[in-house]
Amino acid sequence: MSDIFGIADQPLPPEPERRRRVLVPTLATVAVLIVLGSVFTNVYTDRLWYKSVGYTDVFTKVLVTRIGLFVVFGLIFALVVMGSAFLAWRLRPENLPMRRDEPAVRYRMALSPILRPVTIVATLLFAAFAGSVASGQWQTYQLWRAGGSFGVKDPHFKRDVGFYVFDYPWLRFLSTFGFTMIVVAFLVTLFTMYVFGGVRVSGGVRFTRAARSHLAVVAGLGLLVRAFAYHLDRFGYAIGNSALFDGIGYTDATARIPARDVLTVVAVIVALLFFASVFWRSWTLPGLGVAGMLLASIVIGGIWPYAMQSFQVRPSEPDKEGPYIAHNIEATREAYDVADATVEDYTAKTELTPEELGQSAASRVSSRLLDPTLISDAFQQLQQVRGYYTVPQTLDVDRYVLEGSETPQDVIIAAREVDLAGLQQSQRTWSNDHTVYTHGYGVISAFGNQRGPNGEPVWVVQDIPPVGQIETEVPPRIYFGENSPDYSIVGRPEGAAAVESDIPQGGGEADAENATKNIYDGSGGVPVGSLFHKVLYAVKFSEPNIVLSDRVNENSKILYDREPRQRVEKVAPWLTVDGDVYPAVVDGRMVWIVDGYTTSNAYPYSEHRSLREATADTLTQTSAQAALPTDEINYMRNSVKAVVDAYDGTVTLYQWDTEDPILEAWMKVFPGTVEKKSEISDDLMSHLRYPVDLFKVQRDVLARYHVTDAQTFYEDGERWRVPSDPTQGSDSSVLQPPYYLTMSRPGQEQGNFSLTSVFLPNSRQNLASFVSVNSEATSEDYGTMQILQLPSDTQVSGPSQIANDFQTDRGVTQALLQYEQSKQAKILRGNLLTLPVGGGLLYVQPIYIQRTASEGTFPVLQFVAASFGGDVGFGQTLDEALAVALGLQPGQIPADDGGAAAEEDSGGSDGAKTTAEWLAEAAVAYNAAQDALTSGDLAEYQRQVELMGEAIASAQEAQAQ
Repeated sequence: MSDIFGIADQPLPPEPERRRRVLVPTLATVAVLIVLGSVFTNVYTDRLWYKSVGYTDVFTKVLVTRIGLFVVFGLIFALVVMGSAFLAWRLRPENLPMRRDEPAVRYRMALSPILRPVTIVATLLFAAFAGSVASGQWQTYQLWRAGGSFGVKDPHFKRDVGFYVFDYPWLRFLSTFGFTMIVVAFLVTLFTMYVFGGVRVSGGVRFTRAARSHLAVVAGLGLLVRAFAYHLDRFGYAIGNSALFDGIGYTDATARIPARDVLTVVAVIVALLFFASVFWRSWTLPGLGVAGMLLASIVIGGIWPYAMQSFQVRPSEPDKEGPYIAHNIEATREAYDVADATVEDYTAKTELTPEELGQSAASRVSSRLLDPTLISDAFQQLQQVRGYYTVPQTLDVDRYVLEGSETPQDVIIAAREVDLAGLQQSQRTWSNDHTVYTHGYGVISAFGNQRGPNGEPVWVVQDIPPVGQIETEVPPRIYFGENSPDYSIVGRPEGAAAVESDIPQGGGEADAENATKNIYDGSGGVPVGSLFHKVLYAVKFSEPNIVLSDRVNENSKILYDREPRQRVEKVAPWLTVDGDVYPAVVDGRMVWIVDGYTTSNAYPYSEHRSLREATADTLTQTSAQAALPTDEINYMRNSVKAVVDAYDGTVTLYQWDTEDPILEAWMKVFPGTVEKKSEISDDLMSHLRYPVDLFKVQRDVLARYHVTDAQTFYEDGERWRVPSDPTQGSDSSVLQPPYYLTMSRPGQEQGNFSLTSVFLPNSRQNLASFVSVNSEATSEDYGTMQILQLPSDTQVSGPSQIANDFQTDRGVTQALLQYEQSKQAKILRGNLLTLPVGGGLLYVQPIYIQRTASEGTFPVLQFVAASFGGDVGFGQTLDEALAVALGLQPGQIPADDGGAAAEEDSGGSDGAKTTAEWLAEAAVAYNAAQDALTSGDLAEYQRQVELMGEAIASAQEAQAQ
């Protein structure tokens, strides 16, 4: 109809109700599309990432397994639950009463109009819930399929350990899943019967015949599943926890396990009674059966074991539990790979002659004085080169064969990585962050046992491009590292100018214009030249510039997930990765070395440990080392050594433990992903080491399990503990970390790269033992653990006592008094090392001084404190400190050829100048060095530092004269 102007009437606006009916489905559809789009983006970009690193099979196997478990178990759960509910609905009685005062009637009236959509939604929710739970068990499922034998049987059931590690977790999941499914089905079925009249509660509970039979079958199935769970419970005691020890104990073996056998039979009988009630039309016998089963579980499952434990075991506990404690000790030592750890009595002499000191020169020379936790600032200030480079807060220890030596020497090493936080705020643009400052450059390394004239590191490798004694065959650009940006886009069109900042040139501020340029040509990264890939990654990183910027071209690649630990965890999700990743130059390339562990919490009789708690120490507390997950484990092996190339991100996994059944199972699941141990090159082998987190877990275990006698173990009088870190203060409860250093064990002439720690008695501060493990992968004795146990009648001070001695000794306090009182300097005490020397134990601690009056200062190694036999020595060198500690003259101590740079003063003297004149000249050189450092002229800085050292040495000579 039209008005007088011939214009058609406009429709009225939709009513609010109609608007809501349109809006709600629209919003729901949009939400679903967003979720699906997000899932698709994550899955597809993950596929592209795995393809870029050559591990597509891992991605496919994991995805297919998870989807398969999701679908199968989701369908089974939903079909059983909703199928039972549907059957209850189909068997509903006719001519139901319609009294509105009954809740069931109100429910029925509300559900009847929407029964179909409610059913569909409920089915999907049940399927999604069950499928998600099952999908998370993909590793358990794969180990069940591929697991084999350990070749060791548990002492009670005589089953192979492989049953507990591979089969039992999956069977336990099936029983729990099945019982949960039956319980949910029973409850949903009961609710359906209540709503639709199969069960009535008015005037007493009444069931229709169909409802009674239906519920009886469901209950019978649930009891059969419960019987299976009772049967599995028997094996669960072998991997269970108790207050005294883990594994089967006397009461378990004689009461609890037989009780589970009885309950298994009872549950099967009661299930049969429920099935029979379908024909008897009565629940009397099944009801009596359930009551009897509950009574049996209370009496024989609870009261009987309690009575046996209280009246038979506890009065004679050492005798009753002795054989089971022995099983626990043996299994725990085997599961944590410390069964071969040797405990040797060590006399710990407190006196040392000059001749004995000379015979122990190998240990003394290799004493690592540089503390990796304190010299980061020195590396940063002296070798940072530009503000957008950085090194970690805690550096790493490795060993290399250097000029003038036929044996490897300890070095402190760090990777010079890019640090976007070091850029000026005006430089923080998207293009700079993600296309210009893309990579770090080279390693920085210093001798571990040498110091310069003024306490600065003596470089093994320095500068950009790197110069020194560790050479690389290709430019050591670090595109994949611990501090790499979250993502970088590299690659340029043919003939286009390079834009990536590469090698800094000249002085000036941190500006990409003052650097050569580079175009990444490595194999790493995901191509993002197509519009489809650009959109995917724009969504993934919430960054539209990936689509809009001209920097992203047809040859571009995007680098992400670049942290070495993260890359190894993605390509080998079945590994637990060590928290300490370290850089190395291997076969001419810069790489990261990562240790991987296979673990289990189902090794029978073995003691459980929390990975997080067992590995916690100063380094993890200060985030200098990544903390491990909180998983509870009772088996651990260093099964894999992984290498991540710093330039192209290639991840290579090498089999390390050739006898680990868990690794063998995963190699079956993912064939071709782990290289054989024989493929490890000689150069790589020389840089592999004993992993620190494994050692910390073993250290935690050995604190109690160094005892192998069951009676002594029960008495618990020989328990040890790891000392707190004395460098963190006297009140600190944070544990002292283990230390890498080269040392000679008693009876050995040549030192080995080792990982060391000490133990204290449980309630005292004196030393109980010294533990070390051969960390040299090229040695036949690699992994051999030795514990030097001190006699109980010899009091050797522990780390906190020695640290107190160092701080209260009169000679030390006098030497440090000027720094203690100064507001322009602070004292930093380095790692307190313990070394077996000459039949005794030597403590060595470097003392660093750091100026606080100006920016750009760093700790310098100024003094060394040493203690042997309770006597404290202090000097500028280790020899001087030992001379004081032993009451010897400096000339009586043999020369330390291996530490010449650390032990000798440089420069000459000029008798024509006074001490004051020499000190004034040193001050001038210092100021000039600071100016050179500020301007970025490292060559001039180094020259002025050397001049300052010469002037100070001359001042000392002039003073002596």
